[in-house]
Amino acid sequence: MKLNSREALQAFRSECKAALDKQKYKILVCGGSGCLAAGSKKIFDCLNNALVSRGLPVQLSIEEHVDHPEPVGLKTCGCHGLCSLAPLIRIEPAGILYMKVQPEDCDEIIERTILQGEVIDRLVYHDNGRAYSRQEDIPFYKSQTRVALANCGHIAAESIEEYIAVGGYSALEKALFDMTPDEVIAEVSDSGLRGRGGAGFPTGKKWSQVAAHKDAPVKYIVCNGDEGDPGAFMDCSIMEGDPHKMLEGMIIAGIACGATEAYIYVRAEYPNAVKRLSKAIEAAEKYGIVGDDIFGTGKSFHISISKGAGAFVCGEGSALTASIEGQRGMPRTKPPRSVDHGLFNAPTSLNNVETFANVPVIINRGAAWYKSIGTENNSGTKAFSLAGNIKNTGLIEVPMGTTLREIVFNIGGGVRTGTFKAVQIGGPSGGCLTEEHLDLPLDFDSTKKIGAIIGSGGMIVMGDDTCMVEIARFFMNFTKKESCGKCNTCREGIPRIQAILERITHGTGEMEDLDMLQELSSVVKSCSLCGLGKTATNPVLSTLKYFKDEYVAHVRDKKCPAGVCRSLCTMWIDPLKCIGCTKCARNCPTGAISGELRKPHTIDPEKCIKCRECKLGCPKHAIKEV
Repeated sequence: MKLNSREALQAFRSECKAALDKQKYKILVCGGSGCLAAGSKKIFDCLNNALVSRGLPVQLSIEEHVDHPEPVGLKTCGCHGLCSLAPLIRIEPAGILYMKVQPEDCDEIIERTILQGEVIDRLVYHDNGRAYSRQEDIPFYKSQTRVALANCGHIAAESIEEYIAVGGYSALEKALFDMTPDEVIAEVSDSGLRGRGGAGFPTGKKWSQVAAHKDAPVKYIVCNGDEGDPGAFMDCSIMEGDPHKMLEGMIIAGIACGATEAYIYVRAEYPNAVKRLSKAIEAAEKYGIVGDDIFGTGKSFHISISKGAGAFVCGEGSALTASIEGQRGMPRTKPPRSVDHGLFNAPTSLNNVETFANVPVIINRGAAWYKSIGTENNSGTKAFSLAGNIKNTGLIEVPMGTTLREIVFNIGGGVRTGTFKAVQIGGPSGGCLTEEHLDLPLDFDSTKKIGAIIGSGGMIVMGDDTCMVEIARFFMNFTKKESCGKCNTCREGIPRIQAILERITHGTGEMEDLDMLQELSSVVKSCSLCGLGKTATNPVLSTLKYFKDEYVAHVRDKKCPAGVCRSLCTMWIDPLKCIGCTKCARNCPTGAISGELRKPHTIDPEKCIKCRECKLGCPKHAIKEV
């Protein structure tokens, strides 16, 4: 059924809303990648079986007719965010969030919560002796402001009908019927929306530059869903959990810029996102929201998906468009820029998933509302993924300017083990933020001043058991493998930096290596061709700046303070704890451990290869590292 007019869309929205409101209870099973890996699909099936076995009127889609005045809606939704406690399910209208749900819990959930209205205490969130049954009351959620992620976890991820029922495509309707393209661009410009992919370029300015090419025979809108940073999954969660909001933002961008063709570039390692995007585009075409003559206006917009092979460098705009064209993903010199000569040499506006997901809200609620969130020149919210040594790993969205302290210790719950040491922000192209930066407002400008970048929003939290030299080596090894090799500074400089870091972590570094690291990193930063090359050495420069004492310890003292670098650690057995069980000697592959039964054993450092098999198997934790 094609919606060929504004009135047809409004009537369909009322119909969808009535069907959604009819559901007495809604059970939303998280269908994000984290929960799927933890078994949420099995939870969904068990809940469905439990409902059917009790004769309850279950409705799997609001399109599905159920002959009952108050059916129970069972649906797969997007990421709830608190990934460390997966699988998660939300039950409405009470807003109950159950965590670590297992198949054996499903019958009890239906019996006690759906039929009797009770809360199952063991399945809700507990903190400091307090139980939180409502999702919105949990500290992890209470301190967030969800804009791009507002629908994730609250509507069926694959249902265009539910998206329309909660107001979806009303911003597109407004842009088509109540605004001119120039007014759309002005609204986005006035909102202060900046690209959420890392560079922070003003979105409205980019759109206006593409729109200025009045005589161009074709223009393109490109959505960057590549997201190659280790530990980052913000864009993936939006594509999986609320794909239509991103599509709506793209269509609005097309109307504003005068573009009729669009591509979504998404890495093939996101099969769930690709599947849901494909289904979303198909549904939008079915209702006439994508394709020719949108809502009877005569305007056209076509969207295709281009799957990338997972090259980190294809996160850079010109490399990304080259990949879509079927060429090797390599950046080119600028100018010309993509807004003038982008995809297929046509004017192109390229933004990432999160940027497009903000657009419908700005059009609906206005630039002034959006600017009321965040800080000056950094309006709105930013999604971050929390990973590493932190209690509440997962996906969050907070106002721009929120401090690192608020994110790590309030929302994230603090470090899981040991004490806080640093946060690697912005992935391989980012930098380390330390304890002295805990009260730094996280926005594009503040992080840039200290030599770091927000990037796409990945955060890896590290405790005192992390070796910062090893962290720098890890990221440089990643960047070395992912470099396209087009420019000499990146092709030659990064492997040299990585080789120096390898020597240092293996105990063969020299003091002059530290000066060479600084010099080489600065050259790569200033002379590389693309933005990825220019930021590739940020992990080295930031760790040298804030943790130089660790580098010195590795080089001068031949010690790793965190006990991570194996070549710089010595294994020994505490004679006061050793019971002489001989398990360590039997596990040792080199025969480095000797001793008599029931007497303390010793390790020969000359034979020890530091494989840690002895330490892992010791029942009394008597084996130490220094």
